[in-house]
Order: sequence, then structure tokens, then C-alpha cells
Amino acid sequence: MKKRKIWAGLSSAVLVAAPVAVQAAAPHVEPQVGIEAKAGQTLLQLAQHQGHAAPAATSGGEGDEGGAGGAVQLPAPLHVYRGIEMIRGHLTVGAELIEAGRWADALPHFLHPEEEIYGSIREQLKPLNIAPFQVALKSLSQTVKAKNKEAYVRARAALDERLAAAETAVKTKEADGTYFVLETALEVLQQAADEYEEAVEKGRIANVVEYQDARGFVFEVDRLVGTVMPAASAKNADAAKALQASLDDLKATFPAVTPPKQAVKDSGQFLSAVAKFELQLSNFH
Repeated sequence: MKKRKIWAGLSSAVLVAAPVAVQAAAPHVEPQVGIEAKAGQTLLQLAQHQGHAAPAATSGGEGDEGGAGGAVQLPAPLHVYRGIEMIRGHLTVGAELIEAGRWADALPHFLHPEEEIYGSIREQLKPLNIAPFQVALKSLSQTVKAKNKEAYVRARAALDERLAAAETAVKTKEADGTYFVLETALEVLQQAADEYEEAVEKGRIANVVEYQDARGFVFEVDRLVGTVMPAASAKNADAAKALQASLDDLKATFPAVTPPKQAVKDSGQFLSAVAKFELQLSNFH
């Protein structure tokens, strides 16, 4: 049974065997029956999300990437931005596979954005003045199915333009853009942790697609954080260095798009690196 992270008061993360009832308003959760730390791990203390405090939420696996079934309860701007960055993460790893000539292996990463993410953010696009881009997602995946490199390049450029416009529409409404981006980065890293947990079995990479999903999300977060790193460094240079160190540690988990047989990290070590990233967030609020 998969364990899912439960955000309780947004001050600590615990792991609980799903399904479980979540008390949305609880400011603090003591360990109870059914709640347990990941094997070999203590409960991880996490920094508070002061800018976008939200009800408790679960973070699911591949099928819950976009918050299907109400699995993720986040403020609309954060939820949409998170979805956009996860889409970009899929495209990142998909592009790596295409460059390696592995079109069939790349295809899932171009199908998942529409199948598992877009549907959960569709209704929130119009209120945020974001133009729909489902057609662009579908067009891109069709070029991958056809293994048409020229059409792929054109479709990818068109989609990237739509995603950039969507990012701008969301971020410009935020009073603290740097913190908002870092908060989004954390949400995507939490999803990467879920994917990585699904990928690893008994110290080996048992699910290649999940490994690649996690890789794409981590490398996209690295790119995203890089867009605000100058501002973050100006605000707190030491904390910014710690953020980057956490990301470098996470990136080292993925030596190549083709996974090693032996996992570089176990899922607990991966989650610990994500927690170190989160512990720095309060320094930028």
C-alpha cells in the first residue's frame, strides 16, 4: 500500500497509509494510530507556508499529479503554477528521450500533461486570465506519436509560448514573486518524491517512467529556482546557497535519463533532501 504525505497545519509532514481522514483545520497533529514515519526516518519538521496557508492536503502519485479527486487542496494560483511546472518537467525529460532517439519511451511524458494534469487546472485558468492550452498539449503529443521531429519542434515552441504566458499571468499577481516561485518549487519537489518512491523497490529502479518523472520534476525545479536565485541571494545569501545545495543533492539522484540499476538514493533520503529545501523557505518570506 502506498504511503502518502499528509500536510498537517503545514508545519510538519508525516506519512500515512492511504486512505485516511484528514483534519483540515488542525494546527498540529500528534502521531496517532495509522500515522508512521517512513522507514528509518523521523517525522520531518517543515517550514510554514505563511504566504498561502491552505487546508491540509494529500499529495498522491502519478494518477494524482494534478490533484485528481481532490487529493491536493491548494490556493488556485499555487495549484495552477504547480501544474504548469509539472507539465514542463514532463516535457523536459521527454525532450531528453527524443534527443536520444527514443520516441516510444518519450511518449508517456507527452501524454501525461493532458491526461493527468491539465484537467485539474482547466477550471482555474479563466479566473487567472490564462488562455486554454489543451489543444497545444494534444498537438505536441501527436507529433511525438508520429515521430515527426520538424512538427515536434514547431509544436513544442508553440506550447512553450503558451506556458510562459500562463506563468506570467499567475506570477504577476503575486505580491512576493520570489517566495511564490520557491513555494511552487517545493510543491513540485514533493511530487517528485512521490514519483521516486514509486520508482524504487528494494534499492533498485523498478519503474523507469516514474524515475524519469521524478528526474523531470527535479530538473525543472532547478531551472525554476534559477529564475529567482539572484533575488533570493540578495535577500539571504546563506539560505539561497542551502536551497541550491539541496537541489544539487536531488539532481545527483539522476545520473542519466536512463536509470542506473541500483538507486542512488532510497526514498527516505530523497524526501530528506526535499525537507532541507523546505526548511529554508521561511528565510525568504
